[in-house]
Amino acid sequence: MVSTAARVSRHTAPDVSQRLRQETEQRIAYFADHQDEIAARLDELDNEWDIERTIEANASTLALTGMVLGTTLDRRWLLLPAVVTAFLFQHAMEGWCPPVPILRRMGFRTADEINQERYALKALRGDFQPIQTAQNRIAAVLKAVDL
Repeated sequence: MVSTAARVSRHTAPDVSQRLRQETEQRIAYFADHQDEIAARLDELDNEWDIERTIEANASTLALTGMVLGTTLDRRWLLLPAVVTAFLFQHAMEGWCPPVPILRRMGFRTADEINQERYALKALRGDFQPIQTAQNRIAAVLKAVDL
């Protein structure tokens, strides 16, 4: 079984992973020269849907739709939630299911990839510098990572 952090990335085409990484690096380079805009970008990152959330929302929507159609129109629609939940289970175990390649090409990132950008921006902004001089280093670390 693959680790949680690496499951989706491991099943992503190399060219897609490279493109997502380059886009992140370009954004970080931009904000290095526009530090006054970092706070707004951090807010955007807080609201960005990662691929897990997107898959969960899509799976539940399709499963509920299949249940409603199966109970009101035709029982064959009940196959839809069966297939969707099988894909969802496959994704939970392996980090891959049929929507993953499509969503990755659309630009959906993992939570880890989003956090990499978040912490790079916080480092650019200087959020981690007070940790070096703080008497209470644990409190400074927790403040820097917003806990």
